[in-house]
Amino acid sequence: MTQHLQNTDTSPKGEAGRGLTYNPDVLNCIANLSNDEVFTPPELANKMLDLLPQELFCSPETTFLDPFTKSGVFLREIVKRLDRGLEKQIPDRQKRIDHIMHHQVFGIACTELTSLLARRSVYCSKYANGKYSISKFDTPEGNILYKNIKHTWVNGKCKYCGASQSVYDRGAEAEQYAYMFIHTDNPKQFFKNMKFDVIVGNPPYQLSDGGAQASAIPLYHKFILQSIQLQPRYITVISPSRWMTGGRGLDEFRKQMLEDKRLSVIHDYKDASLCFNGVEIKGGVNYFLWEREKVSSLCLIINDDGNNKWSESKRPLIEKGSDVFIRNNDLVAIFRKVNAKKERSFSEIVSSMKPYGLRGDFFKSPEKYGLPPINKKPIKGGYTIHGLDEKLKRCCRYTSSTYPIPKMLDIEKYKLFMSRNQGEGILGESLSLPIFAKPYELCTETFVVIGGFNNNQEMENCWSYMKTKFFRTMLGMKKNDQGCGQQVYQFVPLQDFSHPWTDEMLYKKYGLTDDEIAFIESMIRPME
Repeated sequence: MTQHLQNTDTSPKGEAGRGLTYNPDVLNCIANLSNDEVFTPPELANKMLDLLPQELFCSPETTFLDPFTKSGVFLREIVKRLDRGLEKQIPDRQKRIDHIMHHQVFGIACTELTSLLARRSVYCSKYANGKYSISKFDTPEGNILYKNIKHTWVNGKCKYCGASQSVYDRGAEAEQYAYMFIHTDNPKQFFKNMKFDVIVGNPPYQLSDGGAQASAIPLYHKFILQSIQLQPRYITVISPSRWMTGGRGLDEFRKQMLEDKRLSVIHDYKDASLCFNGVEIKGGVNYFLWEREKVSSLCLIINDDGNNKWSESKRPLIEKGSDVFIRNNDLVAIFRKVNAKKERSFSEIVSSMKPYGLRGDFFKSPEKYGLPPINKKPIKGGYTIHGLDEKLKRCCRYTSSTYPIPKMLDIEKYKLFMSRNQGEGILGESLSLPIFAKPYELCTETFVVIGGFNNNQEMENCWSYMKTKFFRTMLGMKKNDQGCGQQVYQFVPLQDFSHPWTDEMLYKKYGLTDDEIAFIESMIRPME
């Protein structure tokens, strides 16, 4: 028992690392089951636990719940902190461990496999009533529960998580991924209406919906909302950061979170690999502290890039004129100055998806959409259509001017066709070269249309603006992944394109300080 609680610690900082021997930790070495279920390294778990008032670990009454247990790392690290914190109140080691295991630490596993792994991490036995369990229970589960829940299908979707029936209506022998904690209207039922002081953990992030190109629906927000429903004193959870500015099906969740004054700390990483080695999560990750009794509207925002270069600021989660969270502290003052001018948004000249009603696979099979074939050679007086070929390379196809184009957006204007997917959502990245489209040139949904312009010079002047570091700074406030659709351009102010633009002109126009200019110059890459 002593070796289990001491020789597995890896955190050199905070409560978890004081006075304990360092040895490699098996939970640092476990590979993730998938990008949907990302295991938490012990060091990261301890950073999250450090957000909590540490006196919680000195009370025999404090109760903890990890309702999305995978490796059991959070519960294990909590047990270790309680073991030290209760040493004077419960001097007998075995009695202390029994009290902690039976009355203070609880979990709900994500899958049957993770339930066994979590019990092995916490009880030293995959069965809580087994021979080697460090605290004996009457049941194999102990206080780490798992039940093979089934989805509740309504019109082909699970009413709780949105899973597709065609994908997850499997036989009894297959994992359903119907997570216990979110497949109920009454999460209090699992532990007989117990009230928990702390909910902590790392929920599953997404679930495949059976669509093309690894399409998936987010799940993590459902776990967070269910946790809030239990009304503990504190919640600390790590999740993808896409909800802050966008994300499929996350608009209502974002609104609710940004209006919740009980969020007291957000620790934000643009690069998820700083938390999860070898795992790519577009848009980064964050962990937060939610406090039930907090009343201030200010939240401590910590930006971390992993190189001891981080900034922190206490500020509102929503800025006036914004419906999303501006993640980078250094961008807030710039946003306020630009927003104060109340100019029109550049997004007004950016098209929505499918600007001409042509899907991405249009070149491959136009007849699929009830349209006649198209040509690979130009037709005099006809339309040029830009898209991607079978190898995903840019190419053109041609048709006559009588072709039944579904939409005729600015057909006689000059336009820029910009790829709808750009980069990875990292502040400062370059834009790909647009297609400079003349009148009667169209595109598939691979692109968005910027324009239209009355002449070629206006189009060129617009591109001069888009290449500036200022433009890409404003774009980066809302772009958190590769998606670069219309709404991403919302914070970019629209300019007069009767002349070209430079950064020096824009810095002067918006009255940026030397420090603000230096920040932009240091963060935004020059365009090649």
